Amino acid sequence: MTSLSVNLNKIALIRNSREGNYPDVCDHARICLHAGADGITVHPRPDLRHIRPDDVRALSELVKQSPGIEFNVEGNPFSGASDHYPGFMALVTEAHPHQCTLVPDSESQLTSDHGFDLRTSGAQVEPLVRTLKDRGIRVSLFMDPDIDQIQCARDIGVDRIELYTGPYAAAWNDNHALEYQFQRYQQAAEFANGIGLGVNAGHDLNLFNLARFATIPELLEVSIGHALIVDAIGMGLANAVRAYKALLPQSQRHPG
Repeated sequence: MTSLSVNLNKIALIRNSREGNYPDVCDHARICLHAGADGITVHPRPDLRHIRPDDVRALSELVKQSPGIEFNVEGNPFSGASDHYPGFMALVTEAHPHQCTLVPDSESQLTSDHGFDLRTSGAQVEPLVRTLKDRGIRVSLFMDPDIDQIQCARDIGVDRIELYTGPYAAAWNDNHALEYQFQRYQQAAEFANGIGLGVNAGHDLNLFNLARFATIPELLEVSIGHALIVDAIGMGLANAVRAYKALLPQSQRHPG
């Protein structure tokens, strides 16, 4: 079974373009869950461009009231505290999500666009992984489909990897490139499963390319935000969630 976790960053981005709390992030999380989403994902950044620390706290409380729903908080574990941001590790420790996905994005990046290079950062990441796991939080690392790097991820004790699917999505209109990329991801997922790591995926997955990617065996979760929220403009948020769920094998939850 493959779970759908809806990333709500773009809802927060729209809200932040005006004063006040409209659209309300928690209200839209409820719509997603009622429509059958299996989880909620957010990616708070120090510049507060979309999700804010108070959103993380509020969503954590919302998910606690929703049995079977998972809360996933993504971000750079090295992001420190600033005036209105407590630091990523402090925020995650406070919110205590089911899963924390560590991502090597810099504050200047528009969006996440590569996985960890654990040959250079593994020694710094490993104690942070241990800190989160000691608190009962599942740890996933944002990774490229690189078998050597995936082995390094296992060696530092993570539970899962999230495969960065940007190159797969970018190849969609070129059959030769698409087949090459799909095989890379399939082999990476198989290797990860073989060494005991769970496999998640995300980035630029959409209604056109998701069904093919979801044929990869033992894919546990896809995290989708940008495309799903864009689709929601035309079809409505609940219908967009249902459309994405329909593309996943043996969907775990049915619309409420």
